Order: sequence, then C-alpha cells, then structure tokens
Amino acid sequence: MSEAFDAVDVIIAKRDKRELTDAQIRWVIDAYTRGAVAEEQMSSLAMAVLLNGMTRREIATWTDAMIKSGERMDFSSLRNPTADKHSTGGVGDKITLPLAPLVAVFDVAVPQLSGRGLGHTGGTLDKLESIPGWRAALSNEEMLAQLDDVGAVICAAGSGLAPADKKLYALRDVTGTVEAIPLIASSIMSKKIAEGTGALVLDVKVGSGAFMKNVADARELARTMVDLGTDAGVKTVAVLTDMSTPLGLTAGNAMEVQESIDVLAGGGPADVVELTVRLAQEMLEAAGRGGQDVAAALQDGRAMDAWRRMIRAQGGDPDAPLPVAAHTQDILAPSDGVLTALDAYAVGIAAWRLGAGRARKEDPVQAGAGVVMHAKPGAVVRAGDKLLTLHTDTPDRFARASEALEGAYTISPAGTEVDLPALIIDRVD
Repeated sequence: MSEAFDAVDVIIAKRDKRELTDAQIRWVIDAYTRGAVAEEQMSSLAMAVLLNGMTRREIATWTDAMIKSGERMDFSSLRNPTADKHSTGGVGDKITLPLAPLVAVFDVAVPQLSGRGLGHTGGTLDKLESIPGWRAALSNEEMLAQLDDVGAVICAAGSGLAPADKKLYALRDVTGTVEAIPLIASSIMSKKIAEGTGALVLDVKVGSGAFMKNVADARELARTMVDLGTDAGVKTVAVLTDMSTPLGLTAGNAMEVQESIDVLAGGGPADVVELTVRLAQEMLEAAGRGGQDVAAALQDGRAMDAWRRMIRAQGGDPDAPLPVAAHTQDILAPSDGVLTALDAYAVGIAAWRLGAGRARKEDPVQAGAGVVMHAKPGAVVRAGDKLLTLHTDTPDRFARASEALEGAYTISPAGTEVDLPALIIDRVD
C-alpha cells in the first residue's frame, strides 16, 4: 500500500523543532505498529522528541494514537466506580500490594494492571509470583468477575492494550531515549486510559532511586500525565514522593510481600503505611468516595480480608510460607554515630545483582533475593551493628552486590541533625 507520509519527512520536522500535525502523528504510530516505519526510523524520531520536546496537543494525539493501536477495556458493567494507581517506579516500592485491597474495602473497584521489573526497580508481578500458586495472567472475563466479586485485581496487562507502546518501550530501552518526558507520559497514560479506569492517581517518584532525579522534572512529568488523563476524561491526580531512600525496610520480591502483609496486619514500616494511606485517600476522593477513615481498615482486619480474597481468587495460597534465600551476608556499621544517608539507587542495584531483578525481559528472578535494611536515615548506630543483610540463592553474587553498596550510606558523628526529606513532596491536579 502507498503510505500517506514519508517517515524521513516526519523525522526531519521534529529534528528541526517543528510541531508534528495530528495526521503525521497518527500515521507514524500506525505505520510503526504495522512495520512500515522501520526500527531505526522510530529510534531517530524518539531521539528528536527527547531533544526537542512536544506540545500538549502533540503528546495528546500521540497518546490517543497509541491507545487506538489496540483494544480498550470497559468497566461500565461493574456496580462500583473504578480507581487505579500508577507508580513511576522505585526501590522497595511495594505500595500496590497493600493499597489495592485497602481501597476495595470502600466499594471502589481497583483494576491494577501491573508489570515486571527491569533494572533496579522491582515489578509488582514478580513480587506476587513469590506467593505459591498465584498467577498473573487473567482473561478480561476473569478480571471483570474478580473486580465484581473481590473488588481488586492485580494482574498482567493483556497484549491487546496499546501494542504500539509495547514496541516503542522496548526500542526506547536500547536507544537512550527512556528519559524523554513526552514518551514516558504517553507510554504510561496510553496503557492506563486504554485500561478503562474512571479515576487514576499517579505516584511520581523523585530522587536517586527514581527515573526523575529532581523535583522540576518530576513536576513536569506529573503535569503532562495529569493533563493527558484529564483530556481523555479520566479523573487524574499526581503525588510527588521521595525516592532518595528506599521505601520500607526491604527490597526484594518475597520480602516485600511479607512487609506488605505486615502493613495489612496493622503494623509495618511507618513510611509504607503513610504512603499507602495517602494514596488510598486520593484514589477514593477521585472515585467520589472521599472522607473515609482509611487507616482504620488497616488496623481492624478489613484490608487483610480483602487481600486474602484477592490472592486466593488468583490461585495463590495466602497462608503458604514465602520463599527464603539460602544464603545471607551482613554489612556492619564501621563506626558509632547517626545514619544520615542511605542511597536508594545503590540498594536497588544491590538487590538486582543478588537476583531480585533482571537485566533482560526473559531473565528469571529469585523470589527470596534482596536486601533487608536494619536502619534508615535518622537512626543511631553502633560500630558492628547490622546495617544491611544481603539475601541470595547464589553466594557468588555477594561480591558485586557489596560493591554496589560502597559509599551508599553515610554515618555522621553522634548528635548530628538529620534533615530528612518529606515523603510527600507535592500534589498536582
């Protein structure tokens, strides 16, 4: 078939800082999905977008074209309104696990289509797959039935949602264009809008362990995604949260599930509880069910009941013991003092090297591998105290994981004032 446009003309337009027309954008996404635009041409266009940016109109059209490359889910048959959460990814970020059942307690359905980890950020599906029997792949019919019955589902996105994004995401990964804000925003929002949720809360991470290292970039990404959601008729808000230090006290699949269960049992680390409660409040507000005492549902067992039903509905055994790594190694405090810094990125890389993450999509992960943190910034430590414990099934990984942690923590003299960043930095609506 003869093509409506020439890919080279589209690349040159963006290279020369010109705005692409709606017709050009719709054509290039469709032609790339069909294979009529070659990988090297799309990678050239992606680099031009990274360097020269896009207007709100261009990003909205690009996102809509990616949605139209596949199917859209429809939750209008459900008795309850829907709300979803997306995190831009960080270290120890297990918030989806306690959050989905918590929100479901208040008659809001949570269709959480999640992914697997790549690099230093863990994937929600990898974490849940450490529960014996639990399965990630559900048909649309199974998903709808579970949302009606249990109120929450965490599962893999079907291949029918935004196939253009899947292709483009893999390309960005190998061409140095992952950081392009228009492409990050359209990638996330094309999947979330196609998923059909009525309300969406975005957790945009800021700091060393996040894609966005500074608040200005994170705010730009949040603003772009909120605008995209709003323009598409989805009630969208974003919260900027700190990712300079890992969330909670664990980074690794099974250990993060255990920490989530602790939160659902009314305990768990204060930062994980704080963020879970805040995001639940935002989701309920966006879905028209605001003003609930969310924290009470963690204390009185209602959220735990919803978790157990959700895990069981997907074949998992909520009472089965979680996998534990065969080998551990401690990292000890070299001196007395106050822990003033613990770098999230370094902990994420160490967990990845221990086997908790993957370098390529097809790599297996170890359920029991990861890092346990015995102290967080602000804690008083003594020489010889355990700071971190490394877990893996393959002890030859300890050396490289320990290397990643060299210089990752700072112990300052006793009495040093620690200026801890706020967990919740900003809100964008």
